[in-house]
Amino acid sequence: MTRGGLLATLAAGLLALPASSGQAGPVRVLAFWSTNVEGDHVEFAREALEFYGRFAAAHQFRFESTTRWDDLNARRLEGVTVVLWLNDFPHQASQREAFEHYMEKGGGWMGFHVAAYNDSGTHWPWFVNFLGGTVFYGNNWPPLPAWLRVDDASHPVTRHLPRRFLSPDNEWYSWRPSPRDNPEVKVLLTLEPSNFPLGLKDTIAGGDVPVVWTNTKYRMIYLNMGHGDKILTNGLQNRMFEDALLWLTRRH
Repeated sequence: MTRGGLLATLAAGLLALPASSGQAGPVRVLAFWSTNVEGDHVEFAREALEFYGRFAAAHQFRFESTTRWDDLNARRLEGVTVVLWLNDFPHQASQREAFEHYMEKGGGWMGFHVAAYNDSGTHWPWFVNFLGGTVFYGNNWPPLPAWLRVDDASHPVTRHLPRRFLSPDNEWYSWRPSPRDNPEVKVLLTLEPSNFPLGLKDTIAGGDVPVVWTNTKYRMIYLNMGHGDKILTNGLQNRMFEDALLWLTRRH
């Protein structure tokens, strides 16, 4: 083949490459969890790792997990599409600062249950604002199932849910003020009033208790589920967990 013919062949081959070759790399999901926390939270995290590991493989995502919260640093987060907090949150200033920078630059976050816990001793005002200005107020005990109301059935995260469904046993949290009071928050699921009073030892007596929401200033979602080994036993709810990750990866 002549030199001109070789160049023509190479040029034709380059033109034939699929358009995706010039797009961003694969979706990367990094899950953080702890083993030295409440046993029921560890149990959920282990099951969630298996659940999302299978889901990531089916969708050709790159899924990794770590119990090293010092991995919340700029170098480790580079190229990560979504960060999952399964049963804990960062406690060190350097970890928190790295997460703030990651989210302010367009990162994605999904937090379960205790991942959003904050009170007067947490001393992380940025995170309170990130959640919509809300602070942990109370909980029910023991873990119980609860009827959930879908606030927006058209949202990509909730579009496969019925208007109401029974969620498995969980320790439900209440918040003050309600995140719904923040105009930048989109509430997706709420405890139905028919649940109240909810609890035996510790009780949620009533009020507005959102359990899934997003602060629309960020690419984030918080889900209050995450206590014990019953969370992933409901197919409807599991579909929402899958849809939430797809939404955060912009694959919906």
